[in-house]
Amino acid sequence: MDEQLLTKQLQDEGFDDVYVWEDGPNMDYPPHQHPSVSAHIILTGEMTVTVDGKTTTYKPGERVDIPGKTPHSAHMGPEGCKYLVGEM
Repeated sequence: MDEQLLTKQLQDEGFDDVYVWEDGPNMDYPPHQHPSVSAHIILTGEMTVTVDGKTTTYKPGERVDIPGKTPHSAHMGPEGCKYLVGEM
């Protein structure tokens, strides 16, 4: 995956703040929300996200967009997860 290309894609979509984040194995984020939409593109590992009672696991190359002010939780896989984040 080309991080620079993905970064430009997010910036072109209007995401003002684009950065890489990495979480360790089995890291949990309890239910929380962000003020505006956020995009996450998985680079390595996996992330399982629960939104509105629906749980989905995302792997490298996949993207999850979370609408602003939407409660959600996340759990990283056994190898952790490195992902590109776009925030507006």
